Amino acid sequence: MRLTSKRILVAGIGNIFFADDAFGCEVARRLSQRELPSDVAVVDFGIRGFDLAIALLEDYELSILIDATPRGGAPGTLYVIEVDLNEVEIQRSSLDTHATNPLSVLALVKSMGHRAGRILIVGCEPSPISEHEDSGLSEPVAAMVAKAVELVESLITNNLNEGVLGNEGDRAAMRF
Repeated sequence: MRLTSKRILVAGIGNIFFADDAFGCEVARRLSQRELPSDVAVVDFGIRGFDLAIALLEDYELSILIDATPRGGAPGTLYVIEVDLNEVEIQRSSLDTHATNPLSVLALVKSMGHRAGRILIVGCEPSPISEHEDSGLSEPVAAMVAKAVELVESLITNNLNEGVLGNEGDRAAMRF
């Protein structure tokens, strides 16, 4: 999958059959229905970690990975996390080509010797599985899908218009 003329990759990640893990896929689905700049490629990678790693080998200025991201916050909390590929640790056990854990995928990309452009993860705190057992998104996560779409669009706009997305030195997660 070569997306040659694109400057920004937006990648939905997750399993549509596993409750809140479908968050990234749903956000990508909605983004793909929006009118975005021609420099932007939106792809729902689902659970295809190897395909995402190959796509990240392209020379994107910005890659935005969208995923359910458990960090201990309240369900539905949105995060923007900047990843420094230099700080990603490569562990042989984490290089599963069928998994789509963003850090595992980034470890695979790093192990291939690639220096990716700027990488952001837009994550949403999932509800505990015990509180939500059907295959759809939980109420708190479903309520944040539209806000996540707006957030990704603003990150894209900031990158295309200004070339910057904030303080380069601040790699802490931002909550929304």
